[in-house]
Amino acid sequence: MTETKWAPESSSARLQDTRASYDTVAEDYAALLCDELSHKPFDRAMLAAFADRVLTRGGGPVAELGCGPGRITAHLRRLELDVFGVDLSPEMIRVARRDHPGLRFEVGDMTALDVKDASLAGVCAWYSTVHTPPEELPRVFTEFHRVLAPGGTLLLAFKAGDRHRSLTHAYGHDLSLEVHWTPPELVQRLLTEAGLAVEAQVVRAPDEQEGGPQGYVLAHRLPREARPRR
Repeated sequence: MTETKWAPESSSARLQDTRASYDTVAEDYAALLCDELSHKPFDRAMLAAFADRVLTRGGGPVAELGCGPGRITAHLRRLELDVFGVDLSPEMIRVARRDHPGLRFEVGDMTALDVKDASLAGVCAWYSTVHTPPEELPRVFTEFHRVLAPGGTLLLAFKAGDRHRSLTHAYGHDLSLEVHWTPPELVQRLLTEAGLAVEAQVVRAPDEQEGGPQGYVLAHRLPREARPRR
């Protein structure tokens, strides 16, 4: 991957670049990562814990936001969740529908979801916030809170740290992506301010292909009246 010096850009331009970049790499990304979970037991354990939380709280519809080619969505379905996937990239959604024809996938923006208030039993955001600058995370987490039913479960996976990279080449293609590492304590504070109660937060050491620690949070939506004041 080629790294360049980062410069701020508007949210609209960032979303356009992210969409275009993932449209470009969709086929190669899907092929490269199709069996990644097979050698990541900790990741499988976190996804299993999320599925157990959702099912033991009564089940219901679950959204994987930023689903890419649908590999995590398909894994969650194998864990017996009623899950669908949403992604910003139309090409990623095309690949997901082709590779997982029995599942539902939609193009969408996780900051403005076409989902009714309090309608989801679970939200999984598996590294899908890594292209969001920390200052924009409150908007994302507020949307997670909106779509989750009271008691609904969130699983968030992210890059743990305090830095960013600007990528101009990845997965064999030229592209333009901003990648952000976020301090775990900041993630926890912003989730709490959005009305989500953190149940567990874990940081693991990177494997040989990862550039730093990896963070995971399990949380659930509080009743609106219990939402903490800022």
